[in-house]
Amino acid sequence: MALLSRFALLSAIPVLLSDSASSQSLPKAPKTEVITVTPKPGFFTEPSIGVNPANPLQVVAAFQDNAHIAYSVDGGRHWQLATGIEPPNYRVSGDVSVTFDNQGHAYICYMAFDKLGTFNYWGHNSSRNGIYVRRSPDGGMTWEAQDIAATEQPDQATVPWEDKPYIVADMGRGPHAGNLYIGWTRWTLSDSQILFVRSTDHGKTWSKPVEIDNVRGLPRDDNGAIEGFAGAVGPDSTLYAVWTDGNHVVFTTSRDGGATFSHTRNIIDTAPTMFTLQAVSRANGFAQIAIDPRGGAKGGRLYLTWSDYRNGDVDVFCSTSANHGETWSPAVRVNDDSPHNGADQFFQWMAVDPADGAAYVVFYDRRGDPKNRQQIVALARSTDGGRTFQNYAWMDQSFDAQGVFMGDYNGIAALNGRVYGVWTQKPENKSSRDTLIQIGVADFNTEKIATAAPQLAQAAKIGRR
Repeated sequence: MALLSRFALLSAIPVLLSDSASSQSLPKAPKTEVITVTPKPGFFTEPSIGVNPANPLQVVAAFQDNAHIAYSVDGGRHWQLATGIEPPNYRVSGDVSVTFDNQGHAYICYMAFDKLGTFNYWGHNSSRNGIYVRRSPDGGMTWEAQDIAATEQPDQATVPWEDKPYIVADMGRGPHAGNLYIGWTRWTLSDSQILFVRSTDHGKTWSKPVEIDNVRGLPRDDNGAIEGFAGAVGPDSTLYAVWTDGNHVVFTTSRDGGATFSHTRNIIDTAPTMFTLQAVSRANGFAQIAIDPRGGAKGGRLYLTWSDYRNGDVDVFCSTSANHGETWSPAVRVNDDSPHNGADQFFQWMAVDPADGAAYVVFYDRRGDPKNRQQIVALARSTDGGRTFQNYAWMDQSFDAQGVFMGDYNGIAALNGRVYGVWTQKPENKSSRDTLIQIGVADFNTEKIATAAPQLAQAAKIGRR
């Protein structure tokens, strides 16, 4: 087991939100706290976050560069950094995602490599690379010393590039409960593909990669590729997966634990989901999918979020399906500012609270800056099945991201009305390359959380014995 750095205790610092011009008087997210989990600025981006349904006091957040883990055992009030996460045999690791399985194990998934290929043409001149998983048996406090390869590409004349992996767990009670799934983009010299592996033994071993797309994309990572795999699992073990392909969101399902998939189909027409934003080096609107697990054996409503510029400026959108992906509702704007106002909202991520079905979306929001450069972090919440969203200022200290790499995504998780968001921020008066990783906590059900906390704390103590 990896040893922990016990000196990296990071206390939650409440943010005193004000009705400033930067938030344009957005209401405050209830019981908001914001915690900086990087001890000092550095090259940190692309975070992910997860909460343990078996013990809601356990929360893990991952970020790059390289792969890092921050964990909390008190529901996000205090955080520590774990050690021994990044692989010792590669120069770089990142594109992280995290999840918990149905036994309470935490997982981090990441890609690792020695050098990049040609800019945006990653399959050209790329080096050895792979996708790896590391496991924690105790909510992120300690991690197994050996990572596990989901797929590897050794050095050879032509090396495919494995990119943007995302890990999903079957948390239900269906026939494939406990399965783990990873999807990603494989770049080659001639095209882009969506690859997929599964584990039926809690991440100890992984299946041979299979291609699950029916139409391959272009070989460059700046438009026309197929990328941005995301997945959600229903209570009957149905896996729902999406990614983007040009001006479409692509959808497929697996009903046999990831062994086979339905023929893919385009379910949402979008504007291009790769785009340029002022003061951001690169941006995308890759889709996320989530399910409300309530509502019968198959679960309830499916939610889909993405962002695009059909309205001129970039907006965040949501569509839902009440029949498990057969049909989808018209797109609804998640950000509730005026259409066509020239303000961009971007880098959204979504989660549905399995306890009450509320849908949450975190995104950067520029509605408060007439120049469309400064952004805050906003939180949107829907309690009516995705028909409308209430917007909140999760953090209203605006910042200009000029000169830094902001990554490709942020993260969010929700359980029992308590919501955790994680994002990249550029600190003031720092070099153009430096960023921080921050975690926001909001509580929409304080009475329930306060009542459950003593019992959860005792359960966490027992689990650590």
